[in-house]
Amino acid sequence: MLQDLLMITHTEEQITARVRELAAEINRDYEGKNPLFIGVLKGAYIFMAELCKNVTIPCEMAFISASSYKGTQTSGTVSANTDKLPDLTGRHVVLVEDILDTGLTLSHICKVLSSCGTASLEICSLMDKPSRRKTELTGKYVGFEIPDAFIVGYGLDYNEKYRNLPCVGILKPEIYEK
Repeated sequence: MLQDLLMITHTEEQITARVRELAAEINRDYEGKNPLFIGVLKGAYIFMAELCKNVTIPCEMAFISASSYKGTQTSGTVSANTDKLPDLTGRHVVLVEDILDTGLTLSHICKVLSSCGTASLEICSLMDKPSRRKTELTGKYVGFEIPDAFIVGYGLDYNEKYRNLPCVGILKPEIYEK
């Protein structure tokens, strides 16, 4: 699978170090608040697991499924399943995502979650691709800002493949342009 990468952009060691830094920021900012981490499936599951392993304050976790991608392109239509979330009234929520790209999916999710009476709502994203943003959305906790390239690994996928790579890299165009 590594042979399908044009290049590795972020090694496992770089990601681990940055995730620890993000967790330290969250530990400081949410001391005494018992935040609820909501991971966006499927891409955020590895990042959220590593992040929460390094969070030392009391917290809870939940997951939401959402999608707007097919292959390498966003469909422009967002679907999100919030049915299994706990009551969010008065909760401090940290929405955990693998990549903040166009912002369409996260904007939709943030509107839905905010309408549930959250005390606060912040975004924690492993990757941020601001050059493709179509909304005003930004993340408070961002691992790495990246250029406009199609990346995979560490939860990020191409048609459900490559999520299990321990690093993040740019997928060779010939893989997804077939």
